[in-house]
Amino acid sequence: MATDVSGMIECRPGARLWGPDDEDSVWEIGIDLFLLNRGNAYDGLACLFGVRNSFGFRPLAEDRGFPDDASDGLRGEFASYGGPHDVHGTTWLTWAELDTTDWQETDASGTRTRASAAGTDTDWGRVWSVMRILSEVHGAENVRLVVWFH
Repeated sequence: MATDVSGMIECRPGARLWGPDDEDSVWEIGIDLFLLNRGNAYDGLACLFGVRNSFGFRPLAEDRGFPDDASDGLRGEFASYGGPHDVHGTTWLTWAELDTTDWQETDASGTRTRASAAGTDTDWGRVWSVMRILSEVHGAENVRLVVWFH
């Protein structure tokens, strides 16, 4: 049985303007992952999110759950997939975390790097480009990718 990934990039523009604790510093939808990511390579899902991790990667963001402070748009999209009853592995990852990732870290066999599984030269590269550009405007902690699997 195949595993598909869905999700969205969100940003929090108000945090840059008024600070992260301001009542107007809420998350907003950036772009749907579907528009950027053509691939569904399991090595990428393994190294990023721990899904189908027969490779033995140390996942960057495994099973963090759905963010409590998610935007209304993201909540609606998540609900359209059936929410927590019909999806699994829901998690999120900020640009700040991605920007400090050791992309040369390998899987358990020592043969595949994070870069080869989900780096800038893979289908994930477009996602990272959008997140990087948004982080230049809004700050690295204020840009995140939220994903779920079905």
